[in-house]
Amino acid sequence: MKLTIEQVRHVANLARLSLTPEEEQRYATQLSAVLDAVAQLQELDVSGVEPTSHATLAASLLREDVTRPSLPPEKGLANAPSKVGTSFAVPKIIE
Repeated sequence: MKLTIEQVRHVANLARLSLTPEEEQRYATQLSAVLDAVAQLQELDVSGVEPTSHATLAASLLREDVTRPSLPPEKGLANAPSKVGTSFAVPKIIE
């Protein structure tokens, strides 16, 4: 799908972009290539393909979600410049 310069200007306006004429021409070419690629993908028959949550069918590489002992407050606050009890002390910024 070939985009016109007017369409590129419209999209740039929606995105609050100020483009030079050279950029308008370059983006018209680039955006047209993207739309052509999407059009090619739309021609594929994916009716027999099950939806997936990941691009690959590999097993999850994420670690198990198990609880573990947390860092003790004394160790977590060891390098804190200022603390109050078991919390970091920070200057008040809202008056």
